[in-house]
Amino acid sequence: MSGGSGFDSATRISAGYALTAEEIEEQGSHASDAVAQYALRLGDDALILAQRMSWWISRAPELEEDVALGNIALDLVGHARVLLTYAGSAWGKTEDDLAYFREEEEFRCIHLVQLENGDFAQTIARGLLYLAYAYELYGALRESADPTLAAIAAKAFKEVDYHLDHAVQWTLRLGIGTDESKRRMQRALDHVWPYFDEPFEDEALHDELEGVAVRPSTLREAAFERVTGVIEAAELDIPNAPFAATGGRRGEPREQLGYLLAEMQVLARKHPGATW
Repeated sequence: MSGGSGFDSATRISAGYALTAEEIEEQGSHASDAVAQYALRLGDDALILAQRMSWWISRAPELEEDVALGNIALDLVGHARVLLTYAGSAWGKTEDDLAYFREEEEFRCIHLVQLENGDFAQTIARGLLYLAYAYELYGALRESADPTLAAIAAKAFKEVDYHLDHAVQWTLRLGIGTDESKRRMQRALDHVWPYFDEPFEDEALHDELEGVAVRPSTLREAAFERVTGVIEAAELDIPNAPFAATGGRRGEPREQLGYLLAEMQVLARKHPGATW
């Protein structure tokens, strides 16, 4: 049992303990189709951003950041694992089935996490926006009427808190650093800003899951206030670009997602069922 607890996994869920993917599978409860669809959305966000972030391993501008970005990616993989495991419980699928054997139009991640890494500043800007949203999301989801989602959120919130601080500190450092770092950070914010509205779009699914899911529109004000406060503190300009067309939650991906999945899924598809 993870953490050495004597509790069985069902007790751990009811007590609000953070769970592993293995414990969710072991305790045998099944998500409803609606809850599974919701968990799939959150899991896809975490999985795709983790894949993007992991690219920086061995490529970051300094060794400390190589480790930091890799650790953030690993935490996001952890979020994806528990969420996809819970989603798959409704459909008889494993986390690997959902990660490696879906086509790009079957993913439900927002366009923001699909964006290319760009330079280091663009990765930080994308992270700042996503993590401001995720911080509010998981903070609220801890009160979900679904005990499994609440337990998942409790652990994710603690980790996202650290991730967000990392993005905030780098935004400040680049914004008030050199003329070149300031130029690049402003350019990065201008590039990712149009995709910051999609995470807060409500769907019919949220009506069906009242009290279980978090209605995204309720998070918008706090997340935007947090991000704009950081931008101003970094002596940067709040972008004034119009918001981009959305569609990630409807299975309408950006072109870049297909290339990312081709790399992420190739080994599992070439050797299905392989273990090591």
